[in-house]
Amino acid sequence: MTAPRPNVYAGIDTHQNTNHVGIINEVGKKLGDQEFPTTGIGYQSLLDFVLTFGTIIAIGIEGTASYGAGITAYLRTHNITVKEVIRPNRQTRRGGKSDPIDAYSAAKTVAADADDLPVPKLLGGAIDGIRMLLKARTTAIKARTAATTQIIHFLTTAPAAVREQYAGLNSDDLHAALLATPPAADDHLEIVLHRLARRIEFLTDEIDTAYDQLAALTKDIAPALAAAKGIGPVSAAKLLVTAGENPERITSKAAFAALCGASPLQASSGKTNRHRLNRGGDRQANSALYDIVKVRMARDPRTKRYVARRTAEGKSKKEIMRCLKRYVANEVYSLITNPPAVPAIDDLRPFRQSKKMTLKTVAEHFSTWVITISRLERGLARNDEFADEYRKYLLESV
Repeated sequence: MTAPRPNVYAGIDTHQNTNHVGIINEVGKKLGDQEFPTTGIGYQSLLDFVLTFGTIIAIGIEGTASYGAGITAYLRTHNITVKEVIRPNRQTRRGGKSDPIDAYSAAKTVAADADDLPVPKLLGGAIDGIRMLLKARTTAIKARTAATTQIIHFLTTAPAAVREQYAGLNSDDLHAALLATPPAADDHLEIVLHRLARRIEFLTDEIDTAYDQLAALTKDIAPALAAAKGIGPVSAAKLLVTAGENPERITSKAAFAALCGASPLQASSGKTNRHRLNRGGDRQANSALYDIVKVRMARDPRTKRYVARRTAEGKSKKEIMRCLKRYVANEVYSLITNPPAVPAIDDLRPFRQSKKMTLKTVAEHFSTWVITISRLERGLARNDEFADEYRKYLLESV
């Protein structure tokens, strides 16, 4: 009779070119460790090596979103339970640091806390494409800001005649004027200003293109999220990236709020009982929640009523925004994990045109702006109640 295979845990210390794996049994005894290259053959050899020691319960990996992304994806395709392991703190490293030590430490961590450790985000899918577009757009914005700052600096220290030539122009007009002015071959200031203006033009085009791509992708992947009030393409993209390709790894609204840094933290002392803003979590997701709250505070009647009521209760603006960010985080979690059907609005524009009605006529009937009707028809803004009223108005119009 064949003896049952022992259960084992493994930990992987990841690097750019190598993965070092350490294996332990259920009581923490070290069974073996070895280094493998970060190649397809290396991933297969690593898994085969671990399997020689027994049945794998779970594998802990450091850096699943960076150096460990490849081995994480490979192990998941082979139905291996993978957990994210945080880098050991300094106290646990008092005995020294090496690849085997870190690998065994990851194995011990996953053996002790497998149920509490986070499931890594999947990379390589549509959400990963959004992540890359978002990062490329962010760096382009930073580069454009740097170029604009340089232009301002050069003009500040330029001769009076040059300063007066461009005085009073806003940024767009200034860049257009610099582009339209051919620099003299021996005038280094004009050459540099013209070059910086061309750079800004190129970066602006790149930023706008990335925005359009993000709008199309977020609408395709998460139409309910993209259609929600106050959630633009960039905010939707940030929140989708935070949730990841496998949002099922986030088990509750509270967990998602904590991931976004929108969970309340106690800040009570003595007779004071209050909460404060959470400055942890994913800061990109937190900034997205902030932008959504700002838009709703300015434009959404329901949010305005809430702000007025909480202000009357003595709440500060920061406290009100903290509460709103939590509400938005809860809403976003539902829109991502259990999205409702988004009512179709692509019939509104053809229907209006068949009635030979202009946008201005509709806007005047509803006492609103033409752009509001246009954005609704193009799917750039969602308002289900207003869309129903609009459709009813068209049906009743002769």
